Amino acid sequence: MSAIAAAGLVGLAACAAPSGQSTGGSTGGDNIGGAQSQVSDATAKGPAKEIPGAQKGGTITVLEESTPDTFDPTNIYYVDGFQIGKLTYRTLTQFDIRGGKPVLVPDLAEDLGKASADGLTWTFKIKKGIKYQDGSEVKAQDIAYAVKRSFAHDIYDAGPTYQLDYFKDADKYKGPYTSGDTYSGVETPDDNTLVIHLAKPFPDLPFFGAFTMFTPIPKGKDTKQNYDKSPMTTGPYMWQSYTAGQELKLVKNPNWDASTDPVRHQYVDGFHFKWGGDAVTAQKQVLLGQGQDATSMEVDAIDATVVPSVTPDKKSQLITGESPCTIVEQLDTRKIPLPVRKAIAMAYDWEGMNKVSGNTPISTQPASTILPPAVPGYTKFELPNLNGKGKGDPAAAKAALMAATGGKGFTLAWYYSNDSQTATKVSAFRQQMLEKAGFTVKPIGVPKAKLRSYTNKYDPAPNPINMLWSPRGWCSDWPSGSSWFPVLFKSSSIPAKNSIGQLSDPALDQKIDAISKLPIEEQPAKWGELDKYILETYLPALPFYYDKAAYLAGSKIGAAQNDPTQGLPIFTQLYVKQ
Repeated sequence: MSAIAAAGLVGLAACAAPSGQSTGGSTGGDNIGGAQSQVSDATAKGPAKEIPGAQKGGTITVLEESTPDTFDPTNIYYVDGFQIGKLTYRTLTQFDIRGGKPVLVPDLAEDLGKASADGLTWTFKIKKGIKYQDGSEVKAQDIAYAVKRSFAHDIYDAGPTYQLDYFKDADKYKGPYTSGDTYSGVETPDDNTLVIHLAKPFPDLPFFGAFTMFTPIPKGKDTKQNYDKSPMTTGPYMWQSYTAGQELKLVKNPNWDASTDPVRHQYVDGFHFKWGGDAVTAQKQVLLGQGQDATSMEVDAIDATVVPSVTPDKKSQLITGESPCTIVEQLDTRKIPLPVRKAIAMAYDWEGMNKVSGNTPISTQPASTILPPAVPGYTKFELPNLNGKGKGDPAAAKAALMAATGGKGFTLAWYYSNDSQTATKVSAFRQQMLEKAGFTVKPIGVPKAKLRSYTNKYDPAPNPINMLWSPRGWCSDWPSGSSWFPVLFKSSSIPAKNSIGQLSDPALDQKIDAISKLPIEEQPAKWGELDKYILETYLPALPFYYDKAAYLAGSKIGAAQNDPTQGLPIFTQLYVKQ
């Protein structure tokens, strides 16, 4: 559903994809699971099935080096924001993890929606009696307002954009602040009925309904850019305090009704999320488990230097599982000519990049494609210098660079977190690697808390940045290439700030649209073909690795399990061992 955290990159990939998981220590290897299918259960009801042995009370601390830049439900599109959002924001639908597999179930809705015969109208009946933390009742109009709010993309510029492509009159409506409350794409015949009108069929709409964009927002409570400071919540937890870039404290929501919620629990008294600390230091502390560290988690991928400390008696503290995401090194195709991009690919020392990043076979597998193996349509192929392996060839890269530029060379620039030890080391290694190949390199350091606000701007010239824009990788919004290529590689991806490579080619747009219109069963093979075509034709990024979940939990945390839709813990089922 958005981005994925990578401590060495200190930036996230965008969204997440359903697939399986396991718990306990892993020895790594090349198998990270096969393609997943879309599974749903429209009959699921609350309350959620009890977790065996779960106890009530205590506070869980969650540590992460990367810093979420928003908790506004309209603007969330990174996996950490989504996963925290599940604790506070109920949505039309949600994923229930059953036997390690995600199953789409109703959340605020009574079922998974009913589509009209032509697929252009969807009707969702909203459960009655669901309340906000202040005791006021949720109405369908609040969800409709949240949908309208998402069209104010000039303000909520980091959020998902499927509605801009699929919903009726999306090209005309600019959100409630500019266009008013009247929008033809959504209506509410009564307080418990939400109707969505589409411009073209969108069979995956129930899966899109799990996004925080579909959490209710009362119009009278909308404070625009300040909304995430004190939002209206419907989940088991609510805001106690929030300091942007540093920490978020959640406490129990007294008006959450477990009987209507098929996926969430309220075992602990609260959560304390803290960002910006050094991941390696925190991982060592969590593994030792002294005092508060025993009830803490560090959710960045376990660093290679920490793995030897996972002794047999601590093996259960290493939580592993699938995370169907691909991490890449972005190349701005507007600013870097294709022959130069090919020279960059020749120069990359992937062995060195993995080592300095702290990657291990437990948490990563070398990538050679855009689609990860978990997505239907994944086709294994390896193009020259694009397999995430080897030490690179700086001499050949330099020769190619000079031939491409007439001996003038080329300057590369990117943003990195200068207050992160790992990110600083990775940036320095990348600089040395590319300088050996004849490039002039000018990295620009910025605070990690502000990194995402810099890397999602896609500034054109004269801004010198021409590498490593956001997203640094992608995870499926649902298991289909339709949640990858239309989002990442169309011309519209640039203003939506979800672009990999900043491609703007009408011919490619047409190819993507043509596949999107095919029957669903015919799409996977075509997405696999398009994957290879894009890398061969445009080289918008260098595939780095397929991500695998591997993070640490304190010894007193119960029910620590990976959520395969995000590659992060299932926060909604955690408890503290008393």
